[in-house]
Amino acid sequence: MSITTTAATTTRQDPLHAADARGAAEHAHIEALLRCWLRETGTPVAPGPLRVELPTTGLTLVTEVTHRSPTGWHRFAPARLEGPGGPLGPSADPVTAVALLATEAAARGGGRPGGVPAGEVADLVERTAESVRRVATFLSERRARPEPPPGTDGFLDAEQALLLGHLNHPAPKSRDGISDRDAAAFSPELRGSFRLHWFAADESVVSHDAVDGAPSLAGRDTVALLADLAGRRPGDGRVLVPAHPWQARDLLHRPRIRALVASGALEPLGELGPEWWPTSSVRTVYRPDAEVMLKLSLGLRLTNSRRESTRTELRRGLEINRLLDAGYAGSTFRAHPGFAITRDPAWLAVDEPGRPGGPEVTGLDVAVREVPDGIADLRCLVGLVAPRPGLGRSALGELVAALGPGAAERWTADYTDKVLVPMLHLYAATGIGLEAHQQNTLVRLDAAGRVTGSTFRDNQGYYLAASHLPGLLKRLGADSSTLAVVDDALVDDRLSYYLLRNQALSVVGCLAVDGLADERDLLAVLAGRLRAALPALAAAGPDGDRLARRWLEAPTLPCKGNLLTRLHGIDEVLAPLDAQSVYLDAPNPLQEASA
Repeated sequence: MSITTTAATTTRQDPLHAADARGAAEHAHIEALLRCWLRETGTPVAPGPLRVELPTTGLTLVTEVTHRSPTGWHRFAPARLEGPGGPLGPSADPVTAVALLATEAAARGGGRPGGVPAGEVADLVERTAESVRRVATFLSERRARPEPPPGTDGFLDAEQALLLGHLNHPAPKSRDGISDRDAAAFSPELRGSFRLHWFAADESVVSHDAVDGAPSLAGRDTVALLADLAGRRPGDGRVLVPAHPWQARDLLHRPRIRALVASGALEPLGELGPEWWPTSSVRTVYRPDAEVMLKLSLGLRLTNSRRESTRTELRRGLEINRLLDAGYAGSTFRAHPGFAITRDPAWLAVDEPGRPGGPEVTGLDVAVREVPDGIADLRCLVGLVAPRPGLGRSALGELVAALGPGAAERWTADYTDKVLVPMLHLYAATGIGLEAHQQNTLVRLDAAGRVTGSTFRDNQGYYLAASHLPGLLKRLGADSSTLAVVDDALVDDRLSYYLLRNQALSVVGCLAVDGLADERDLLAVLAGRLRAALPALAAAGPDGDRLARRWLEAPTLPCKGNLLTRLHGIDEVLAPLDAQSVYLDAPNPLQEASA
């Protein structure tokens, strides 16, 4: 299969579409690693030959930029290593390449005071090798069975589409701790499904809360809802608690859980009820016939973090519900009726009793998530823009191509108006910043594939600009908030990455790399729609157009460095917000559109 590698007419064989699934997986990782390196070192990128000099080892990584992307969605020819005496073989494998680049990054200090911690280079190399192996399996399986099984709805199909993972991460599909046998059931990329493992817990070691009148609870409290989902009533003051099967096995080896089991306060019941399907986050599970989804704790390291919920996150979902019920974001929903926030109206957790400072969750917990209205029309953005090696264009590329000439520009305009701008309006009006990366952003499509609206989902990714805290507390009738309250400037920085770079620019990069439009033209469309939104954003709140103007005018914008973040071994769930990741300033792609 050939692709157009530039806006001109040059074509070449695309290594991602190679017949060998392992070769395609290795090339995908080489590309992701190169994107990280070029962005995080501030290296200018131009079409043509590229040499990455590695003075620490005396080697050079040599390739060719086949598609130069202002948004960072660069494409590359196969890479090779050269030493002082010339080429070192026909091609470079990603495990060798990540070892060399990580060593070079560590020698340069790793982008943070104190340098890279000991052992992190080796850990990254190991996790990259694991990621390559998993992606090769995903590609092989999907090429053999490209069509979803009967009964798979469009929402779930999109959740299962992320075969390569984050395109700017050196080990995007590392899942430290999942065996090959478990991967078949637990991986959305393999279209796995599984029954939940359930525990019966004494009421004395359980905490739970729910929003009064939440439609998805249908008049039940959290305890009754979960019992209905398990299809069993425990009785005798016992509460049913679901767990991911991997987590259930792991928990039984943890001293805190073992002590609860030994005391009789907690009893493992095994698998109960029907099968559930993992979504793109791996730990949130979906059943087409269920009234809710469940977000479970999962102690695996997925990309940079172990995915276990904190008590603050569990409570945060309810706080958002109560703010929405109190009309705190009413002006945004009136201005953008196609925009919605998926609610997490209930949670339940097993506590460790008698802990100083109050009970803490033990890794056995669940957040209840509503099924959004009209879920059949919703697609996660990450599934739409995900490359499909060996199968053709992305899902987004296919649907936009079917809409005819000029569709890429129209789709980008509609996306900006109906997905990005409502999130900016919410921030301007309320100070709430959404960590709306590709995975947390659901795009609503009509029957033809045009954008009609959007939904945000998460119970973790809510920032609050500190200047808005007094107003929020007054509306909530509380003296504190579970939202991540930080300086306004820091929220601006985070949203510049999550909303613009990670989310909206993925649409531009995807459509351009699929050959449907020139990237500069799409950037100009995005900038034009942002400019048109400035008056409404300014009216939404004090200085409400500040962030959009920064995007339109600043020469550089913040960007997360996933290679350096991974090299420092940072768990982004647990790290302080101002040190959550390694951030750097990188050129603003919107400026290139106006150059």
